Amino acid sequence: MGCLSSTQRDSGGNGKWPRNVGEVALFVPGMRIPKPVDFTQPLGDGLSRNLIERLSALRTRIVVMAGQEAPVAARPRRTATQHGGSTMLDLQQALEDYLPVLLGLVENGNQLQQELQFSWLNQEDTAEETTMSNFWYELLSVLHLMAMLSLSQANLLLLSITSNDGHLSKLSEESRRACIDILLKAAGYLNFSIQHVLPRFPPDIRKDLPLDLGEGVLRALCLQALGQGVDLQLGMAIDSVKATLAVKRRLACEMVKYWHQAQESIVDLPLANGWGEKHKLFIQWKYAEAKAAAYYYHGLIIEEGITEGSTEMAVAAQQAAQMLWHGSRKACESFHRNPPVSRNPILWGTSKFLSEKIPRDKSSNEDQHNHEMILRTAPALPEFALSLEPDEYQLPAVDPSWNGHIQSQD
Repeated sequence: MGCLSSTQRDSGGNGKWPRNVGEVALFVPGMRIPKPVDFTQPLGDGLSRNLIERLSALRTRIVVMAGQEAPVAARPRRTATQHGGSTMLDLQQALEDYLPVLLGLVENGNQLQQELQFSWLNQEDTAEETTMSNFWYELLSVLHLMAMLSLSQANLLLLSITSNDGHLSKLSEESRRACIDILLKAAGYLNFSIQHVLPRFPPDIRKDLPLDLGEGVLRALCLQALGQGVDLQLGMAIDSVKATLAVKRRLACEMVKYWHQAQESIVDLPLANGWGEKHKLFIQWKYAEAKAAAYYYHGLIIEEGITEGSTEMAVAAQQAAQMLWHGSRKACESFHRNPPVSRNPILWGTSKFLSEKIPRDKSSNEDQHNHEMILRTAPALPEFALSLEPDEYQLPAVDPSWNGHIQSQD
């Protein structure tokens, strides 16, 4: 069903990825870059010249744009000041233009599959490059890049909360909702890939996919997009005078569940290079932060009760919140120090709220045994059904240019 080759990453890397990625509000790992494909020689006897030229032109456009955009997208501050993310949107459009024509190969080109080799540069895998003669691999790679571009767009939008003079500017509710929509769209691409594209690979081919495209990483990315969507919802609730403590606690607890599931999806994967380790640290940071918020609001609600022992339970919940908050700050620092080096933007939303509400004193939170005891004595967080779901993504129809262009093969 397709041959595979991989090129191992040397100590110097491939030079495509920057060593410093600037400010990061939302981490975007694994933006893979396609390498050129010569469609003419392998497909010359199977497809019309016009269709081959169209395939070649559409994909070459993506190769050129992705090679320029991927390193810049990892430095969103520069993207914002130079071209406002417009090239990112152009690349997204180029991928959407390519998809209907690519799907003609997926659905009609079985006899041509062994003739083509698709190569993409990896980011989270120790193999620098993975090449496969498989149309589903090309489709999966395209959907993955579309998802990463959506996450990059969300990151760019979130960074707009910091003005040019370094002061915090208010991110409007409309902008936050737009960011949530972008995150749900990214989750939709990833969920579709997990549910409908990965199953098309035979087990022997699927195990050879790069880690970037493995089910664990795709699922973690999907879940963290949803978790970050809930984080934005919680930020809006924090800013709203109408939102009750119960609403805020529910959102925080939902966020905990998304980040916990993301961590479970990725924890055992051998993400050994810098980007992979950074991805794990990002999830660890946001998971601890979500739990800190959940325990903080849970403690406030318990404190309002009049049941026996409610005061002690409220204190235990607040102690857990304090411990987890300081733990999340340490994870945040580790994330930003891990290469490629990044910086934390000015605190906003949930992070800003917790930094203002939770005491700075860390003296009681340095001992690991003390950590475990605090978590054991903390009241259990309530369970809530998850409210955010990925967008329902559907592949486009096969481009009409394929009608009558597959020549019969004897």
